[in-house]
Amino acid sequence: MPLKKSTPDFILIIVTMTLLAIGLIMVYSASAVWADYKFNDSFFFAKRQLLFAGLGFAAMFLMMNIDYWSWRKWAKPILIICFILLLVVLVPGIGMERNGSRSWIGVGAFSVQPSEFIKLALIAFLAKFLSEKQRYITTVKKGLAPSLSLVFLAFGLIMLQPDLGTGTVMVGTCIVMLFIAGARILHFSILGLIGLAGFVGLILSAPYRMARITSFLDPWQDPLNSGFQIIQSLYAIGPGGLFGLGLGESRQKFFYLPEPQTDFIFAILSEELGFIGGSLVILLFALLLWRGIKIALGAPDLYGSFLAVGIISMIAIQVMINIGVVTGLMPVTGITLPFLSYGGSSLTIMLMAVGVLLNISRYARV
Repeated sequence: MPLKKSTPDFILIIVTMTLLAIGLIMVYSASAVWADYKFNDSFFFAKRQLLFAGLGFAAMFLMMNIDYWSWRKWAKPILIICFILLLVVLVPGIGMERNGSRSWIGVGAFSVQPSEFIKLALIAFLAKFLSEKQRYITTVKKGLAPSLSLVFLAFGLIMLQPDLGTGTVMVGTCIVMLFIAGARILHFSILGLIGLAGFVGLILSAPYRMARITSFLDPWQDPLNSGFQIIQSLYAIGPGGLFGLGLGESRQKFFYLPEPQTDFIFAILSEELGFIGGSLVILLFALLLWRGIKIALGAPDLYGSFLAVGIISMIAIQVMINIGVVTGLMPVTGITLPFLSYGGSSLTIMLMAVGVLLNISRYARV
């Protein structure tokens, strides 16, 4: 364990806070019309997002000042608690159901989403396992099977809610970590075929998922039902042009585009701030990814490297899926854009994860 501690990565802090500031502005802009209509308060979502941002910032600051080795020590009990919460959320009367998914525990507008917390818990545990058992990662029995059994157990519990988007991000993150740890390509090829078969099974088992796939391929085939969200999202992005319609001037947020402050906030941002604004956000995420990779490469030990890889992979995969959905490049999955979308659990976890990454940077050679 290195004794020398330096200052946290300044660029990562600036990029994160810039994205957070843009998110706060866009949550208000995207939600003001709906919030005024439903709650008679145009700041309803903005005030809550500001509260979540404050809690998340406090969590980030705390994690930045707690040595990341603590996660190694507490990884197992934290993961067990998260698994228990994934079970508790399925209990009727305890788990709250929204939009067909039983994914929240809480009271009223303030709730937590256990599936968001298990992503970070699983990253911490998998980083511990891989740093201790890396020599076995090329084997199935001692390396790959124990790792994937936990991942797919968590995925199965998440799919009982169901929440395919969060589950996909979690599995994708863990696969990246296993690949970086040195798992064999042959094993990944076999897993890929099994995963593809399982994915097809999940799609066929629920008619709405099949509708999302077909609408992704041709949303205008069913413009008033399965293709509605993608079409309205494209109607928002297209008129934005190069410079956008202007901040607050979106037309699609007037009850055309569903969930404008959550899953489709990038569409409203592109409509109001144009190609320039959308490109700036993507550039900020690219900078965040670059700093994360630098921290992972410069971490003083394997645990720090794997932990950093997991965190930055989680953020990158979620960004790619969200923007892919919004721009019509991927089927609708219902997943938020990190730091920008409205949502307490997602925002808090992302800022906590960045805090852990910042702590690793204090020991890394970057």
